[in-house]
Amino acid sequence: MWKDFFKKLLQKFQRKSYDVNEVGILTPDEVPATKLYAGQVGYLIAGMKEVQEAQIGDTLYLQKQPVEPLPGIKLAKPMVFAGMYPVDQSEYNNLKSALEKLTLNDSSVTVHRDSSPALGAGWRLGFLGLLHLEVFNQRLEQEYNTSVIVTAPTVPYKAILSSPKLIKDYGAEEITILNPSEFPDKSQVSKYLEPMVLGTIITPDEYIGKIMALCLSRRAVQKNMVYIDDHRVMMKCLFPLNEIVVDFYDGLKSLSSGYASFDYEDAGYQPADLVKMDILLNGRPVEELVTIAHKEKAYLVGKTMCERLRDSIPRQLFEIAIQASIGSKVIARETVKAYRKNVLAKCYGGDITRKMKLLKRQAEGKKKMRKIGNIDVPKDAFISVLKRQPDK
Repeated sequence: MWKDFFKKLLQKFQRKSYDVNEVGILTPDEVPATKLYAGQVGYLIAGMKEVQEAQIGDTLYLQKQPVEPLPGIKLAKPMVFAGMYPVDQSEYNNLKSALEKLTLNDSSVTVHRDSSPALGAGWRLGFLGLLHLEVFNQRLEQEYNTSVIVTAPTVPYKAILSSPKLIKDYGAEEITILNPSEFPDKSQVSKYLEPMVLGTIITPDEYIGKIMALCLSRRAVQKNMVYIDDHRVMMKCLFPLNEIVVDFYDGLKSLSSGYASFDYEDAGYQPADLVKMDILLNGRPVEELVTIAHKEKAYLVGKTMCERLRDSIPRQLFEIAIQASIGSKVIARETVKAYRKNVLAKCYGGDITRKMKLLKRQAEGKKKMRKIGNIDVPKDAFISVLKRQPDK
């Protein structure tokens, strides 16, 4: 999906012609000039209509004097894809304007329109890592006074349908799943496919053991390992894209003290045993935290997400049950205890039945509040849920 998106973007804007109104030198103020020479840091005003028309690495030349593009320049590869939605849909235009201004000076962020049944219209954004996502989110809040909901990151999966009704509805036997909430049930699918990437890691040889353990924990299959000099090793591994989009890059840098580098390229799709996992708060699903996980790692992912939510959600006057479920089966649960008032404080002895009556009345009130109470999930909780503990 993203590869096609970049391809269409390049086809749309490459070899466009502009009338240059002004060129100049940055000193750091803008000083108009008649020409720019090699080594100078300058600017030009050309009346571009869209932010995406100016990409890092573009080659500019006179229309009648074409030149070869500068070799070796590539678009930044997003490592984390997450949805961003306004808390209130009335703020959609304000958030759109803020995103356009921020991406103007941060071209490594990719933006693609998206929509959610529960959250409404929004965008699917690509970032270089979780830290990049957090900084971008903070800048939206601090510089543009916007409030957004950040969803769990995901990758495009595919499903081979077996249900004739679904095949007729979609008009194809193979479908691409971009939103986890649209993940089809296993009874209607012959097999699921997950995107794979061929990752290349270059690292000093002293970190090989730690990095191999990290790769194996992410379901990687090692393809090759060679020494490129006396102290550096190049490893090639086949990764499921879902295992590296969140924090693999951060973990790799942490284990190697920042010396390891990582790059990847598309390696197609492979069959996988996938499941859709919902996060429930007092029985109500949280749309932002719907996740597609590999069946072998579903329990671990669900348990971790429940524990993080337990630590992030503030206590209420009623008990909050946090559950991870696959279909109707609950695979993990945590509980946020309720604030409790001591209703027996005014009882100084007397019949035990009076105390029991007060406790029973309190329990009934808590049960009623739990049914009608709204649970406020802090925005920071969505990001903290995504982070994994460092792999040992």
